[in-house]
Amino acid sequence: MMVNYVNNNGEVLSSEDFTIKAGNRSYLYGDGVFESIRIINGKPINLLNHYNRMMEGAKRLKMRVPSYYDLDFFESRIVELIQKSGIIHGGKCRVSLDRSMGGTYLPESNEVEFFIEVMPVDEYGFVLNKKGKEIDVYTEYRKQKDNLANYKTKNGLIYVLAAIAAKEKGLDDYLITNTSNGIIEATSSNLFVVSNGVLYTPGLDEGCLAGTMRMQVINLALENGIKVYECNILPQNLLVADEIFLTNAISGLTWVSGYRTKRYFNNVARRIVDLLNEKWT
Repeated sequence: MMVNYVNNNGEVLSSEDFTIKAGNRSYLYGDGVFESIRIINGKPINLLNHYNRMMEGAKRLKMRVPSYYDLDFFESRIVELIQKSGIIHGGKCRVSLDRSMGGTYLPESNEVEFFIEVMPVDEYGFVLNKKGKEIDVYTEYRKQKDNLANYKTKNGLIYVLAAIAAKEKGLDDYLITNTSNGIIEATSSNLFVVSNGVLYTPGLDEGCLAGTMRMQVINLALENGIKVYECNILPQNLLVADEIFLTNAISGLTWVSGYRTKRYFNNVARRIVDLLNEKWT
């Protein structure tokens, strides 16, 4: 059986061993940021955008990141784990920056520790789901529109609770709303709505994650003559849409087949998946 490896702040360990140390502030307080990165052909893709978002998020959390934690620093350690784990085709990687151990709610230090893990995935490139997803809007809790909303912090309770609630309702996913009742994202993905061949997606000021795949889809669409507008999305926009699809760095695009009684196509989603694979595979 293939063994995957992790890098805990410079120490390479088997993922089957104990790899998180007691006192880790991410575990105790959710005190950290992270990135989920797709591996294609044995290499991490779109790494620069992931790195930039992670550094910006760490800055928001007032972490003191060493200057030598540059792009090459993380890329070399990710590639080392990919090779050691024997991932030659598809995979995924998670990179975390956590505040160093010590203190309670008031940290003893703002220095950081890193943690990197890799694992294989079955798909070599991006594959659009054959069966569309059924969704609805989650209203029990709403996401704040603040300076942390665009980053992947270790506080993901709203997404966890929404995912549990969706499963309890027999749905594939719930859409998250902000404190102004705008629909901003799904439990692990950004949101795109297609009407008359035009893409609409919530703006970052609405509180959605600044997704790296979101950015790629916007850029690919514009490069290929597809208009994109960042705007507030409301339930009535879902009811008149031709398509809805969700995006994240690992799965690429996931098309939605139904919102309540409304049914959707996936023509634009299929085209963008083809463009993604042309770019990365």
